[in-house]
Amino acid sequence: MHKKELIVSSRNNVTRVALLEDGVPMEVYMEPVSDFCLVGSIFKGKVENVLPGIEAAFVDVGLGRNAFLYVNDVLAPQQNTHRHLSIKNLVRPGQEIIVQVAKDPLGNKGPRVTMRVNLPGRYTVLMPTVNHIGISRRIEKEEERERLKQLINQVRPSGMGVIVRTAARTVDETAVKEDIISQYNLWQQILARAETSKAPSLLYRECALLPRIIRDLFTDEVERLIVDSQADFTRVMMLVDQMPERFRGKVVLETYSDIFEHYGVKQEINKALQRKYWLKCGGYLIFDQAEALTVIDVNTGKYTGHIDLEDTVYKTNLDAAVEIARQLRLRNLGGIIIIDFIDMAREDHRNKVLEVLSEEIKRDRRRTHIMGLTRLGLVELTRKKVHPSLAEILLDTCPHCNGVGKVMTDEKFDLAVE
Repeated sequence: MHKKELIVSSRNNVTRVALLEDGVPMEVYMEPVSDFCLVGSIFKGKVENVLPGIEAAFVDVGLGRNAFLYVNDVLAPQQNTHRHLSIKNLVRPGQEIIVQVAKDPLGNKGPRVTMRVNLPGRYTVLMPTVNHIGISRRIEKEEERERLKQLINQVRPSGMGVIVRTAARTVDETAVKEDIISQYNLWQQILARAETSKAPSLLYRECALLPRIIRDLFTDEVERLIVDSQADFTRVMMLVDQMPERFRGKVVLETYSDIFEHYGVKQEINKALQRKYWLKCGGYLIFDQAEALTVIDVNTGKYTGHIDLEDTVYKTNLDAAVEIARQLRLRNLGGIIIIDFIDMAREDHRNKVLEVLSEEIKRDRRRTHIMGLTRLGLVELTRKKVHPSLAEILLDTCPHCNGVGKVMTDEKFDLAVE
């Protein structure tokens, strides 16, 4: 079991949160205090146009840019399945629909939305538009999974789905039931607003970063939640008041000039914004982030080993597998990820590196799938992309090279390139 801590700090009207595991920064979240989280917010939107060629529709939700609704995210009539239906048979221009933001706007793209609404509570996620029960994969004991499944079958609203979150492990029936009732009442309020609102309009605003962190990350696995100001301490304690008593004792006030620097978070953020990342063994990683995918290259660098080339390569790849799993979380990289490990001659070495990568990725809350090795020896994986990456949040495109990362070497070639 890894020691988990949460660091909370507010500076310059920005809330910053870091998740540490065994003292090492693993995830970072930042959000302006004045903003609200778009992902999770629910809108009444109007379908602007339907494009059968890409099986999608564009929906005006009042954000300036139309939202993208893919056919698989539309609610089909119960007697049909999307396998037999085109987007043009599911929605029509001018139609008003309730949608929830699933992905933030990225680049020139508007937000992605879904009609399959999820309402997260502390112990459960209510899915009012689908009839399904799911149990968090982190709840591994079969008897506990069966207990929770039977409990949910007894208390969930008719025709609605529920996902049981990791925090529900060993929680009593009353707490789980109250959680579901709370989300059910929220859904009824959203439906009532939709009845009286004209599209486009905001029906439900997802809570700010700090309440989301308390709801989603402050679980029994977290040993301490550290804040650096009395104002944040008071805010956290008000939120924790709704939780079991044991969580109050985990909230700690520590005043430092810069708590992110004290716990090494600022240093790791600076490293994570670089293209090259040095491994402890002396090897290094190169991260190249494109719009469609991210490529990670592994190199031996300064590490020369002590036995032979195969052993040097193997140990570098093992270190890289552990660090890549952390960097995916810290940099918040999503979409398609391609990893070019150094070529290994032995099959048992290749299998071990994949095993280590798989085990480390299990610690990631974001849904990630390892596809295995390609015929060229590359490792393919996908990681669900919801929010912009750390670099997309903190870095602006260079005005001199327009993001290419290169400038003309010499004017003497006289190519008149602008």
